[in-house]
Amino acid sequence: MVNRDKLILDDLKKFRILNRDQIIAMHFNHLKQKVVVCNNVMKRLRRDGYVTACTESQPYNYFLNPSPIKKDSKKIPHFNAISEFYIEVCKYEKPRLFNVEPKLAEKSTIEPDCFMIVFNSPIFVEIQRSIYSAKVMQQKINRYKAYFESDEWMNLEWQGEKKFFPYIWIITDYKYKLDNVSPLQIFQTKDVNEFMETVVKQ
Repeated sequence: MVNRDKLILDDLKKFRILNRDQIIAMHFNHLKQKVVVCNNVMKRLRRDGYVTACTESQPYNYFLNPSPIKKDSKKIPHFNAISEFYIEVCKYEKPRLFNVEPKLAEKSTIEPDCFMIVFNSPIFVEIQRSIYSAKVMQQKINRYKAYFESDEWMNLEWQGEKKFFPYIWIITDYKYKLDNVSPLQIFQTKDVNEFMETVVKQ
């Protein structure tokens, strides 16, 4: 197995599911015949039993074998949104660390969609595919405040000598009015490009 195969399998483990176009964006975008090469590689990985595919979707969705999620899971659009977000971020800078649905504390505390270190900054990311009520979003932020006050975050493996609580980045088409957020640093943008234009380039 070549190194690229291993990296594809690592990404399938990380993201749970990737469609062919996402795999191309992550591993084959530099090639002229990227679609053909990707199809051949994934066909071989399926043949050798490393991956399985949902052939009812176009392009195909690929999973590790055995798959960590069901092929008809309702969370597939959620994981696809995280993968697309990662691909968009990589157009500007590849994250030094990118964890999908990291388990940071007890259930019912904070549950970010992903955590990453990029642009020299640690960031919790919430990708809102639907509009929450103001009350539900405020409750989510309140859980982040409780996590901040717990000091548990100071022991995360990426922390250095100087402790830093991650920024919170909400991807949303609807800007929420949030109360009592200090000392949290929260950004709300509709996509990665808006974040780059309004936050990173400031």
